[in-house]
Amino acid sequence: MPPSQVVDPTQLNLSSDELLLLREGQSALARGAGSSSSRAASRASSQGVFLLNHATLQALEAHFKRVMDHIANQVAYLSEQTQVATQMMYDETGQMIVDADAEIRRFRKINEQIEELDMDFDRIENIHAIVRDIRERIEIAEQELDHSSSHPSSSRHREGHRTGHSGRHRHR
Repeated sequence: MPPSQVVDPTQLNLSSDELLLLREGQSALARGAGSSSSRAASRASSQGVFLLNHATLQALEAHFKRVMDHIANQVAYLSEQTQVATQMMYDETGQMIVDADAEIRRFRKINEQIEELDMDFDRIENIHAIVRDIRERIEIAEQELDHSSSHPSSSRHREGHRTGHSGRHRHR
């Protein structure tokens, strides 16, 4: 087995976030495996350095591969959920548009019915006024008829005025 090499983390040209992830990976390996190289890697990590040998590097590579696979699976799952949510919103929006179109058509029909009823109302109101006027004329005519039939002398008197003859002019 080739010798292990202890490396100062600052020599790896990693960002502080990347160094933190490397340390977490080395710690995870130390917790998960009971091999002597894992224990040695754990001691090196606790001293702020990294123990790099073939076994440690192979274990780190496998660990980060699992972490990347897990992340990729989470991304795929979340992408799928995003597509499902988007499709649901699209379907709901489509249904809302269908419903809105139906309500607009219903509103237009109601408006047309109101306009027709308004026109009918105006026509009937006009007919009503004509009928009322005719009824009033007939009532007046009937009253005149009743009045003239109950007083025949007054009827003749009125006729005399119309023709221009009156009883007084004859006696003169």
